[in-house]
Amino acid sequence: MNTKPLLDPYGRAISYLRVSVTDRCDFRCVYCMAENMTFLPKSELLSLEEIELLCRRFMAFGTRKIRLTGGEPLVRRNIIALIQNLGAEVEKGNLDEITITTNGSQLANMAEALYGAGVRRVNVSLDTLNADKFRTITRRGDLAQVLNGIRTAQKVGLAVKINAVALKNFNEDELGDMLAWCGDAALDMTIIEVMPMGELDGVYRHDQYLPLSELRTRLSQRFTLQEIDYRTGGPARYVRIAETGRKLGFITPMTHNFCESCNRVRVTCTGMLYMCLGQDDHANLRDALRGGGAEALDAAICDAIARKPKGHDFIIDRTHDKPATARHMSVTGG
Repeated sequence: MNTKPLLDPYGRAISYLRVSVTDRCDFRCVYCMAENMTFLPKSELLSLEEIELLCRRFMAFGTRKIRLTGGEPLVRRNIIALIQNLGAEVEKGNLDEITITTNGSQLANMAEALYGAGVRRVNVSLDTLNADKFRTITRRGDLAQVLNGIRTAQKVGLAVKINAVALKNFNEDELGDMLAWCGDAALDMTIIEVMPMGELDGVYRHDQYLPLSELRTRLSQRFTLQEIDYRTGGPARYVRIAETGRKLGFITPMTHNFCESCNRVRVTCTGMLYMCLGQDDHANLRDALRGGGAEALDAAICDAIARKPKGHDFIIDRTHDKPATARHMSVTGG
């Protein structure tokens, strides 16, 4: 396998690939997608075989971590087969890890299969522990089902991290209690700022946006936040909560972007490669793959990485309340 690193124009090695396997989801979270989404026809989606080939070509260029996202990745039919094949590459030493970001709705049924396929870490998106508010923000989710899935995942040996989006006037007063709950449940947690992606049926980003600099100050009045040198390959910057011993990450694309160390690219479920989450420039890997196979795919990947920008231009304020990109986060893939 070729181990030559894939370098962008700023000398950053691309070692982390996030792949959306579907645009579909069984939730309709208010910061992620519109309530009445129109999902893509099957012909536009990459097949699982195409996704696997694409992952393997990135591995040939030095990718060491792959995260499968959605939509909700665990609603994709036969997804375990893909995970098994990629998980085998972890066993061989060709990948460091294969991980999943999920809403947790399918975890109770699939946790054991995920572990057996080689997954050792999952991120679960969970923004509130209030069942009524959970149903409101997901527009249809069942909190008890998700909590059961988290417990099941832990029982089979999966490390679970909670991802919570900080939302002004919705969960900002709950996040401290959620952090305490994570400590009791032996869970790490990451808190994420709202990102201006996709139109949201009359929802204004400025009304949702809570700067994590403010939240961190508030949390530090209740918890002792100890600086640590810990990275997972993603954009979060972590502290340790002295009272619980668990880790807390902050993802701050708005108040303090993390672009200088970006080692990530994202591929949508339709095979569009986005070199930056907050920019619209992309490469059509699906056409390259279907038109010319692995050789054309390699060329398209190299050409795209040569255009990777230095960083994004996210802004949220009263004069910048339109999305920075037209696509929803669920299309881009986590």
